Amino acid sequence: MKYVLVTGGVVSGLGKGVTASSIGVVLKACGLRVTSIKIDPYLNTDAGTMSPFEHGEVFVLDDGGEVDLDLGNYERFLDVTLTRDNNITTGKIYQSVLDKERRGDYLGKTVQVVPHITDAIKTWIESVSLIPVDGKEGPADVCVIELGGTVGDIESMPFIEALRQLSFSVGQENFCLIHVSLIPVLGVVGEQKTKPTQHSVRELRALGLTPHLLACRSAQPLLENTKEKLSQFCHVAAGNILNIHDVPNIWHVPLLLRNQNAHHSILQQLNLLSIAMPPDLRDWTKMAETYDNLKNSVRIAMVGKYVGLTDSYLSVVKALLHACVACSLKPSIDWIAASDLEDDSAKLTPEAHAAAWETLKNAACVLVPGGFGDRGVKGMILAAKYARENNVPYLGICLGMQISVIEFARSVLSLEGADSTEFDEHTTNPVVVFMPEGSRTHMGSTMRLGSRRTLFQTPDCITSKLYHNSEYVDERHRHRYEVNPDVIGILEEAGLKFVGKDDSGRRMEILELPSHPFYVGVQFHPEFKSRPGKPSALFLGLILAATGQLETYLDQHPNTS
Repeated sequence: MKYVLVTGGVVSGLGKGVTASSIGVVLKACGLRVTSIKIDPYLNTDAGTMSPFEHGEVFVLDDGGEVDLDLGNYERFLDVTLTRDNNITTGKIYQSVLDKERRGDYLGKTVQVVPHITDAIKTWIESVSLIPVDGKEGPADVCVIELGGTVGDIESMPFIEALRQLSFSVGQENFCLIHVSLIPVLGVVGEQKTKPTQHSVRELRALGLTPHLLACRSAQPLLENTKEKLSQFCHVAAGNILNIHDVPNIWHVPLLLRNQNAHHSILQQLNLLSIAMPPDLRDWTKMAETYDNLKNSVRIAMVGKYVGLTDSYLSVVKALLHACVACSLKPSIDWIAASDLEDDSAKLTPEAHAAAWETLKNAACVLVPGGFGDRGVKGMILAAKYARENNVPYLGICLGMQISVIEFARSVLSLEGADSTEFDEHTTNPVVVFMPEGSRTHMGSTMRLGSRRTLFQTPDCITSKLYHNSEYVDERHRHRYEVNPDVIGILEEAGLKFVGKDDSGRRMEILELPSHPFYVGVQFHPEFKSRPGKPSALFLGLILAATGQLETYLDQHPNTS
């Protein structure tokens, strides 16, 4: 196995994930099979219990793993299906070592960070890198490892030491280290500063790792004398200093790496030049350039809880992008904090309330994404009601589907106080209830997670047609609550149709309002399987409906299963 390690220095949030994904794209374009591992040095076992404000969205994998959003980048860029073990955390490593210690596997030895923790990290990396993730038999050729955080962080020290040992044990020609660093420009002087990168590389080398390539993040392209300075003081050949400057969209990053011959430097280091082909990035180039040349846009109202940090809904944003590009449009997302739509907001913050409603009314479609807790729920219900009553295309995902059920029960069925037991345990009309298999005491990994099958109840519905008249669809889930099966009868009598159910027939997965041009709620998260060039069917449907093209599209794509 050949390893490419991507580390970061100076500051966090430089785009190591996009860089690592783009390196994978270029190597894949050279005809190599690529897999990915993300190391997160935090003590959480996984990302499942972390607030989106802390760490961005929680990405869900087919096997139910709740992982860092960078694994979403890997899946989208490389078109692979990763496993929960492709995300290594300090919590997972320590837990595995402590479990072994309790079983007595260490035969009375003193259990220490070195060698026991570092050995566990190496073993994990070596075993996970062999798992095929691209649907083919046998292991990949190259494993791209991204080490989260910045070099010098206390929590990442055991990982740095384990990776140093790994680089030594696998040999020079099987290990390539790429260090992502920042080249800032001070406003007053306007000069590109290399000192932070010099210090970062010095720190890395003091820990026993020497970078083979430097990936320098900057606003503007690097000047030649900056490159020379970096090469001289960081002990990296000038040809191996890559510049990842700001680009119009991230699909340009693989092209940026290809244009600087990054693949050649990596392949040379890994002794793969003899078997690799020149990178074929024609489709990728077309995609990046197509997006740059798009002129028209569509306004999408995103009504959610975590709108202050767009990374909280990263996969939803990407799925909208993929769907819009397929319709030759640019997405124009209007972020609306759900609480700003509420009546209380009219009294407390009237300007924000007025602005939120104006934004909602100017949008071509409404999307209510997933979330937990009761903050902003009233605003989401108002958004769903507005979309339903005004024939505005609506897509509710997970919580967004439950919101549409609550709104329908209150407004159409006049069920007073209809609610989810998540928001009101004592509601007299519980239309959304806690799932029987859930845990009320433990938060982590106790939800209905991962890929589950949804069976279409009728071919004569919008969602079935969007999924090419398939009888079923496998999508990823992450929820604790579900639509109460006892109220399905009265909801359907009033016109709300549950067109998708799980294989037991008691769990509602997809709802539609046949009297509406596009009013769809889904219990699963279709955004997690959207890919560039292969948009999610439901997001595509939402954008087509928002631009008045849905009927034409469905007429042109009949029974293509």
